[in-house]
Amino acid sequence: VFGKDITLILILNNLSFDHKTVKVDMSASTILYTRRPVAEILKATTSVDLGSKQGKHIQLKIPYSYYGKYLTTDKRIQVTALCEVMHMHGVKLLVEKTIILEDTNIIIKIPRRVVVNKAVTLEISYANPLPEPVNRCVLLVTLMNQQVKIHLAQLAPRERSKIYFEFTPRRTGPLQLQVDFSCDKFSHVKGFVTIAVAPA
Repeated sequence: VFGKDITLILILNNLSFDHKTVKVDMSASTILYTRRPVAEILKATTSVDLGSKQGKHIQLKIPYSYYGKYLTTDKRIQVTALCEVMHMHGVKLLVEKTIILEDTNIIIKIPRRVVVNKAVTLEISYANPLPEPVNRCVLLVTLMNQQVKIHLAQLAPRERSKIYFEFTPRRTGPLQLQVDFSCDKFSHVKGFVTIAVAPA
């Protein structure tokens, strides 16, 4: 989840009866959705001894402090591990994983029944998932082809807050509500909901 430390585990298994030493070069970079690298955030090298038919786990931790300021709005991190079996020339294995960090920031609560031409109040809650405060918080609400920009107070580390938003639907059928939350540390955290508007 965005704002938390990331822990990954690489599992190495020696399928032969021979003892093996494996050198592992690990790296992590923030990337765009096109897989283009933005910034390298971690580099580590370790060596693992594997006995006959033995398996071992290597843990890789990427703290938020490493990736936070380099993450794009795509919220993607690419992790690679190049495993080289020592004393066996040319035996290498590349393991790659792309992590897409999830947002759990926006929660939209709508009443059970929404009726045309009758005012309705929605509850929109938003959060700061980071271990540091965020400023310049703005909520952009898009509904019925109209946008409303709401300036919000600063949020403390890991704080969740809420606002109430009132509107009157003018036609029956499905209505799409989109909420976009931005601040000085991250931007464009989105929430969507479809509201079914019933006849009066």
